[in-house]
Amino acid sequence: MHINLTGHHIEVTDALKSYVDNKFERLARHFDHVINAHVILSVEKIEQKAEARLHVNGSTLFADAVHEDLYAAIDGLVDKLDRQILRYKEKRHNHRSSAVKAAE
Repeated sequence: MHINLTGHHIEVTDALKSYVDNKFERLARHFDHVINAHVILSVEKIEQKAEARLHVNGSTLFADAVHEDLYAAIDGLVDKLDRQILRYKEKRHNHRSSAVKAAE
């Protein structure tokens, strides 16, 4: 998975980059058909925001999270994306199994 990391009003440090890479490895463990991910980290006064857009086969998943701590926002973002990926995987599996039953 190719991760494109961008910062708005924040400098993307090596620590942030490695933290995002480690967290997104969890997503790759569940679903390895992610083509690329675009992650945007931004700061607006007190709020730290993390948002991501994942491109998978035939679909795009989007999630964002806002928290006072940027690392907590990244954790929330990955949790949301993880749930979306599992739901997407289940939809694909159910669609395939219903097509096989219809063919029989």
